[in-house]
Amino acid sequence: MQVKSVRTAANLRLVDDETQTLLNWAASVMASEDTYFGRGQRLAKRLGSHYRRDGLTEFGFWTPELIGDVIQSERSLELEIFTPLTPIHFQEPRQTVEFQHDLVPVAQQGEFLWAVVSGVKAGNRTTAGSFYWLRYVDAEQRVHIIRDPLAYSTPYGVFAPAEVYDMRRLQRRRTDLSYFRRTAAPKGIPDAEVPRVPTPTNILQIHVKTASPEGTLAGLTRIIQRVSDKIAADEALLPAEEIYTGYDAVQLLPVEPTIEYRREDTNGEHEFFALGAVQNFSADEDDTDVVPVTLRKPDTQNWGYDVPIVASSSTNPAVLSSLRPDEVVDFVAALHNFAGGSIGLIYDLVYGHSDNQGIELLTQQFFKGPNMYGQDLNHQLPQVRAILLEMQRRKINTGADGVRVDGGQDFRFFNPLSGRVEQDDAYLLAMSDVVQDIHGYRRLMFSIFEDGRPWPEDGWEEKSTYRELVEMKPGSFQWGPLIFAHNTPTLKGFWDRKWRRVGEVIFQGDHWITGCGNHDTVRRGNQVAPEAAINWNLGKTLPQVLHRAYNNPAT
Repeated sequence: MQVKSVRTAANLRLVDDETQTLLNWAASVMASEDTYFGRGQRLAKRLGSHYRRDGLTEFGFWTPELIGDVIQSERSLELEIFTPLTPIHFQEPRQTVEFQHDLVPVAQQGEFLWAVVSGVKAGNRTTAGSFYWLRYVDAEQRVHIIRDPLAYSTPYGVFAPAEVYDMRRLQRRRTDLSYFRRTAAPKGIPDAEVPRVPTPTNILQIHVKTASPEGTLAGLTRIIQRVSDKIAADEALLPAEEIYTGYDAVQLLPVEPTIEYRREDTNGEHEFFALGAVQNFSADEDDTDVVPVTLRKPDTQNWGYDVPIVASSSTNPAVLSSLRPDEVVDFVAALHNFAGGSIGLIYDLVYGHSDNQGIELLTQQFFKGPNMYGQDLNHQLPQVRAILLEMQRRKINTGADGVRVDGGQDFRFFNPLSGRVEQDDAYLLAMSDVVQDIHGYRRLMFSIFEDGRPWPEDGWEEKSTYRELVEMKPGSFQWGPLIFAHNTPTLKGFWDRKWRRVGEVIFQGDHWITGCGNHDTVRRGNQVAPEAAINWNLGKTLPQVLHRAYNNPAT
């Protein structure tokens, strides 16, 4: 897709009266009698960038690291905004584009920075928006960058500036609004009971990068739409098309931005968005700084569980052919409008930990310390908790029907009152109660928890009841004992060892997700050592054993 842009010297400036109105609102929130967490939630909804109906753009940042005496002058703390002056070809693997470069002052209020700016361009399906981040200069004249953890669009990765996006226009033009009218609380009735999305029966788990020849959501959308059109026309499906039918929900492996790998030819720098030297350019008698930027199309996605957390509200650009958030909504709408009956979308959310790369991107208040994955997130700090839940809200507002919470057993904290490490069940249950708002239609998500507590204790797999959260939160689901982690039915004696768990599935398995096929299938199934005790009753070759172990009604 070619994204249009016009060479112009837009008048970007801080709008003083509107900024003061925003500051007054934030001050009234902080002065309210609400809890720290309640205030944090209200503030979090206006953090990041928001393109308004009046054409102005609001910016808000939580910056606790700036409370100390690190700011030396009024000009040392600014919004740095890059607006494309020449067309961006989002399909190109590499290109150099000229950007207008502006520095706009911001207003500091305690731990927060606010600004309302005119002249900012908002991105949409066909037009690139302005890119932004916060920059400041410390006492040693070193430049620091603060990125937006609640960004809507990160087309060139999490180390690049985020893009201002017209989310109101995106929601207004989506093609599945009738689906939300049928399934959500009535628009304009604030006291109406918010319904929870009904439970699906069969869930298809998909890894976007390998689910279509293109390896993108657009490629997957074309497959779903082709199958839907054939069903509507009563045409026979090919075997490769039939595998997408028979499910009432699709669960994507995580599509949050993942860690980015440093290129060997760039001195260790992240080069999806590489800034050149600032130049001066004159247009319409206004002097404007111009900077050439080398853009490389992001290509980093693994299983999706190595996340830096920042911008988890957006979609990993590596799975977006167009690098546009509209591509996500198109995919969701294709599922909701499916001719064989609406198919729901479930997001796999990874908010239990951060990769160590997150330390480079987020303020230290987000982290409690290292763990086996990288860093524990500080869910107990009210403002961090509020921002993480706001990340989730913006994510599900793309149109999701459910969430699967990865690693529920990892949400732990030390409770000084009890002197023990405890599970943060209050936060997990709050994730289940985040309200979706699609163009005024409100719903609660169908919720799945992966929770194998008391992991990582020895013998956790046999000790775990897999029941804690479903008993605390009626209507939610947990991964059951057959699907969790060590699902290796290729091994001799597997079902003998699992027989007690099979009985539990039969007699108390309500609100469990069960079976053996999930994203651990390849990871666990293909990591079995060839010299292990294989169940050769399943086949004569290892591929045959794998196929028959997983692909049969018993599993």
